[in-house]
Amino acid sequence: MRAALVALRVIVAREALRFLGQRGRFLAALVRPLVWLLVFAAGFRAALGLSITPPYQTYITYETYIVPGLCGMILLFNGMQSSLSLVYDREMGSMRLLLTAPLPRWWLLFCKLLAGAVISILQAYAFLAIAGLYGIRMPWQGYLWALPALLVAALMLGALGLALSSFIRQLENFAGVMNFVIFPMFFLSSALYPLWRMKEAGRLLHDICAANPFTHAVELIRFALYAEANLPALGWTLAATAAFLVLALWGYDPARSLARRREGG
Repeated sequence: MRAALVALRVIVAREALRFLGQRGRFLAALVRPLVWLLVFAAGFRAALGLSITPPYQTYITYETYIVPGLCGMILLFNGMQSSLSLVYDREMGSMRLLLTAPLPRWWLLFCKLLAGAVISILQAYAFLAIAGLYGIRMPWQGYLWALPALLVAALMLGALGLALSSFIRQLENFAGVMNFVIFPMFFLSSALYPLWRMKEAGRLLHDICAANPFTHAVELIRFALYAEANLPALGWTLAATAAFLVLALWGYDPARSLARRREGG
């Protein structure tokens, strides 16, 4: 038990030090959603004509509506970038050293996942603080409720990136896959517009957005920021997290990796 906790502390500290050494990554994580919030929100609000309709009676402006979605954007990008570092570590050989530690492989991968989730949450709260300075504020209880919601969402998106990293062997290929995953997940969700708007555009588009795990993660954060629980969104997000984790553990299975190397040889 003590060794497992030491491994968790060391892995989290390593990821934190790596993040602190990459100031550009932190700035990019904040600039991207802030551009959407402060520049594009006005145009989207005018184009969509978003009105106050159930279940969004409490959303006064379009800016407050998209804040949870932009928090999800931060978690999504950081989850993919954390997994990109896994591919880099595997190319450099440090990932192999980590996974040969005398601890269960699932625990080591979970430690990596949790470290990335902690960094994502810090970035999301930094974004919420800057949004608050611009007058875009949520109920104060919502900032407390958002913590577990952000944690669950960050774990789900990190697990997705972890699963992808287990199947992609080269750094260049993973960068391309990141864009293929990030943008469809973000735009085909309720991050920028509610699902009832998508239904007006087409039933198929609405169904795709409703089936998107990122939609449920965003809705979980959205309700939490208004100090409300969304149990269906929580259930779907946890289910997606479990599915992605199982896929990642299967992808990082040493027996499978050995068989693949033998086939390649």
